[in-house]
Amino acid sequence: MSIPERSSLSEKIERIKGAIAEKEKVLVAFSGGVDSTTLAALAFEVLGDNVLAVTLDSCAIPQSELEDAKRTAKQIGIRHIVLEHDMLSDEMIRQNDQDRCYYCKKLVMKTLKDVMGREGLNVLVEGTNASEITGRRPGWAAINEAEGLVLTPYTEFDVTKKEVRQIARHLGLEVADKVSNACLLSRLPYGAEVTNASLRRIESAEDFLLSLGITHVRVREHDGIARIEILPDDFPVVHEKRDELLSRFKELGYSYVTLDMEGFRSGSMDEVL
Repeated sequence: MSIPERSSLSEKIERIKGAIAEKEKVLVAFSGGVDSTTLAALAFEVLGDNVLAVTLDSCAIPQSELEDAKRTAKQIGIRHIVLEHDMLSDEMIRQNDQDRCYYCKKLVMKTLKDVMGREGLNVLVEGTNASEITGRRPGWAAINEAEGLVLTPYTEFDVTKKEVRQIARHLGLEVADKVSNACLLSRLPYGAEVTNASLRRIESAEDFLLSLGITHVRVREHDGIARIEILPDDFPVVHEKRDELLSRFKELGYSYVTLDMEGFRSGSMDEVL
């Protein structure tokens, strides 16, 4: 990293810390991923016990991610609570149209706002980064509607995903190189009804692939078909474990199992839009 880049990153860190300090008592929406963990660590550095990290335990989050969040919060030392979150109580989320992220984010913020009221906190600190706000982003639209309730330091100070990882390394956080993981609803095509059973099936299928040592994994579900997305370098692993994989996926209820030749990529369900 060049000296100018380091100076710019240092300035952004100080701006983030300053913006959080001004709020005095904050809630951090905490998934345990690199964005929210880095934000939580900076907030804890500035405000200590005046920060509360909250993780929502919903059917859209793999249990492995929930356990990671608990462990990571403990490493930081931040106050942390986990709340059960019934996202499928919202019919608009279950219907799973192209605006599902909007309805989901609205429900999340309502839940976290209730926690803020009980805990006497002033603002919700949220980890959307500057690399995530281009194109069609229904969830980001919902955040923008919550003026005065939400602070998004990464977008306010133009901090990209790459820079978030750099800050995480600077802070010595283990999650600095953690693979990003979208919610499980992103594995379903728009219009397919979201059920707890389908999300648990997808989670189990992805857990199997992760157990093979594959790190970048998506199992997209298409009406009984499992479309596996992994990095092309990992294709030989799938071929080597073909029989075991087919047995497990058929056991989970998939009629057909396919390997996507384009490989792993985020947002592939949006390619048809």
